Amino acid sequence: MAHDHDHDHDHDHDHRRPSSPAGNAPAPSCGSWCGAPTETPLAEAPSTTAAGQRFRIPAMDCAAEESEIRRAVEGIPGLTGLRFQLGERSLRIDGQPQAALSAVEAIRKSGFEVQAWPDTPASAESVDAGPHDHAAGVSSGLPRLLAALALATAAEGLSFLVPDAPWSKWVGLAVAAAAIALAGFGTFRKGLTALLHGRLNINALMSVAVAGAFVIGQWPEAAMVMALYAIAELIEARAVDRARNAISGLLALSPDTADLRQADGTWKSVPVGEVSIGATVRVRPGERVAMDGVVTEGSTSIDQAPVTGESLPVDKGPGDAVYAGTINQTGTIECRVTAAASQSTLARIIHAVEQAQGSRAPTQRFVDRFAAIYTPAVFVLALAVAIAGPWLFGWTALAAVYKALVLLVIACPCALVISTPVTVVSGLAAAARRGILVKGGVHLEQARLLKAIALDKTGTITEGKPRLVEWQMVATSMPKPRAEHIAAALAAHSDHPVSRAIAAGLAPNSVEARNFAALSGRGIEADIDGERYVLGNHRLIEERGQCSAEIEAVLHRHEQAGRTVSLLATATGVLALFAVADTIKPSSAAAIGELKAMGITPVMLTGDNQATAEAIGREAGLADIRGNLLPEDKLAAIQAMQQQYGATAMTGDGINDAPALAQADIGVAMGAAGTDIAMEAADVVVMNDDLRRIAETVRLSQRTHTVLWQNIALALGIKAVFLVLALFDNASMWMAVFADMGASLLVVFNGLRLLRKSERS
Repeated sequence: MAHDHDHDHDHDHDHRRPSSPAGNAPAPSCGSWCGAPTETPLAEAPSTTAAGQRFRIPAMDCAAEESEIRRAVEGIPGLTGLRFQLGERSLRIDGQPQAALSAVEAIRKSGFEVQAWPDTPASAESVDAGPHDHAAGVSSGLPRLLAALALATAAEGLSFLVPDAPWSKWVGLAVAAAAIALAGFGTFRKGLTALLHGRLNINALMSVAVAGAFVIGQWPEAAMVMALYAIAELIEARAVDRARNAISGLLALSPDTADLRQADGTWKSVPVGEVSIGATVRVRPGERVAMDGVVTEGSTSIDQAPVTGESLPVDKGPGDAVYAGTINQTGTIECRVTAAASQSTLARIIHAVEQAQGSRAPTQRFVDRFAAIYTPAVFVLALAVAIAGPWLFGWTALAAVYKALVLLVIACPCALVISTPVTVVSGLAAAARRGILVKGGVHLEQARLLKAIALDKTGTITEGKPRLVEWQMVATSMPKPRAEHIAAALAAHSDHPVSRAIAAGLAPNSVEARNFAALSGRGIEADIDGERYVLGNHRLIEERGQCSAEIEAVLHRHEQAGRTVSLLATATGVLALFAVADTIKPSSAAAIGELKAMGITPVMLTGDNQATAEAIGREAGLADIRGNLLPEDKLAAIQAMQQQYGATAMTGDGINDAPALAQADIGVAMGAAGTDIAMEAADVVVMNDDLRRIAETVRLSQRTHTVLWQNIALALGIKAVFLVLALFDNASMWMAVFADMGASLLVVFNGLRLLRKSERS
C-alpha cells in the first residue's frame, strides 16, 4: 500500500555518524492495488527541482520496493540524498548530475521502470490518480475489496455446501477468479515484474502462493487469501497514516490568511504567501497567529503548545516573539513579521521531523538487512518442502505443494518490515508534541545510551538574562522608597543589560534625571533635584574613595554568589546597592535531579568565571562545575567525558557551543533562546528551553527501544509458530494470512502506543 508521505534522507550534519546516500526509511506497508500507470517516456533532461532531480517509478509503492531501490543505488559516488513519495510513486535524487544518471541506470537494472516527472500539474494529477492514493484509496478501494471478500466467501460456501454438484466446480472457479481479479490485480502485476527480474518481494510471494493454490484446485482458499490480504493491508494503511500524519497535521494550525496593515492604515485579509518580512499583521483574540513575528502593539496571552509543548499560556507584550500556529487568547496584538510563511518556526519543525522520518534508526537498518535474507530463505524452504516432502515424508504431491504455498504466505515480511518505521515515526511525533524536535530515528534510539551530559550555564541552566535579585540600603540618611525611585530613574537612561535589569526590577516613578552621562566601564551619573548621583560598579566606588569594610564584606558575599553589584551613591557616600544575577530556571534543579536518578552524570561547562559557575552550579545541584572555558576547551571537555563516561550529550544555546554540540554523541540545543548555528549543529532541539525535556527524551528513547524489540519479537514469534503448524499440517492458507496480517496490525498498533501516551500527556 502506498502512503502519501515523504521519506527524506540527507547526510548527517557532522562527521560522527556515517551516512548512506540511500538511507531512507522504508514505507510502512506493502500494498498492491494501484491502477495502471500513465506511460511517460523518460526525457533526456529529467525534471529538476531546486533540491534535485525528480522521477516517477510506476511500480514503487511498498516497503520492499523502496528498500530494493535503496540497495540498488547504495554506494554511487556523488549521491547525497533520496526523497521518496510513495503516494505519488516519485523519487527525488539529490547529488551531482552524473550521480543521478548512474542511479537511474542502477534502478532500471534492478527491474524498475523509471520515467521523467511530468512538468504540468494536469499531468501530475493524472499520473497520481488511482485507488491506491492516500485518501482515494480508502474511498474507492474499500467497496471493491468488500466485493472481492463477498465473492471469496461465496466460493468457499459453494465448495462447502455443494462440493459434488457438477456445476458447482465451474461456478466456484469463476467466482473465485473474479474475487482474485478484484483484490489482486496490482499484486500479480508487480509480483510478475519482480519474479522476471529475480526479486523475491512481498508481491512475488503472494502471487506465487495464490496462483499455486488456484492451480492445485484450492481456488476458494486462493480467493479468500487474496481478499483478506488486501483488506488487512488497507486497514493497516489507515493505522500507519495516523503516525505519518501526526506531524504534517500541524500544518493545518497555521491560518492561510493574515490581517495585513495597508499603506493608508486600514486592514485587509490577504494570503500569507503575499505578506513580506517587516510587514505589520494583526491578531485578534481567539485567532491563530498566521506568521512568526515580534509584538509591536498590545499585550495578550498566547497558547504556544503546538510549537513549544508548554501546557500554560505565555504572556506577550511589545518586543516579545510570537510563532505561527499558536493561539491568541486574550487581547488584540499587532506584530512585525520576521519570517516568511514557508520559513516559520512551525514550518521548520515540520520539515525537520519529515527529514527525521527518512533517516533510518539502527534497529531499522538491522530489520532491513534481516528481511533481505529472511524472505529468500523461507522461499527456498518452501521449495524444498514442495520437492522433498513426498520423498521424505510420504506426502502426496498436492499436499506438499499446498504446505509450500502456506509457507510462502507466512514468509511475507510485512509485519517485520513495518515494525520499526511506524514505531520510530510515532516516537518522533510524540517528542514533537512535547516541544522536543528530534532530528532522526538514530538520535531517538540512541538517547537511552547516554551516560553523561554537559550543560552550558547561560540560557541552559539559567534564564540567560540578568534580573534584579536583591537590593538593600547602606545609609540611613535617605528613605528606602526615595533611593528606589532615584536608582530606577538613573537605570532607565542606560541600555546596559545590568541597568536594564535594575530598571525592570524597580517600581517605575516620576522622578526625572537630567544631565545624564555614561562612565565607560564604570556606570552612569545624572542630576536629580539638584544633586549628582552615580549608579556604578565596585571599581567606580573604590575610585571615588567611598568603599568601607562593611561595604566590601557585602560586596564579597554577592560576588561569591555570582552576582553583579551596582551601588547608588552621592558625593557624601554610598546609599544603596543592587545585586543583579542570571538566575537559574525554575525547572533546572529538578531536571538535573531527574538525570542523576537515571544514572546520567551532569557536568557544567561554561565560559563564565569559576566563582559564578560554582554559585549557579551548586544551586542547581551539580557537583562537577568547570568555568573559564573557551569553545575549544568545551570541545576538549566533551572528548574527555566521552573517554571517561561513554555516550555523552551536550546542551547549549550559543555559537560558542556549536563545536561541542557537533562533537557530542547527541547535541541538544535550547530552541527558544538558541542561535541558528547551535540549533543546526544539534541533534535534538528543546523548543521551550525546559531542561526537564532532556530526561523526557531519554525516557521516550527507552520506551521506543522497548516497543521496537517487542514488535520484532511479535512479528518473528507469530511467524515461527505458524511455520511449525504449517509443517505439521495444522495451518491453512487463510490461517496463514490471518497470522501474517494480524501480526502486521499488532505491531502497528503497538507502535502507535507511543503516540497515544503523548496525547494523554
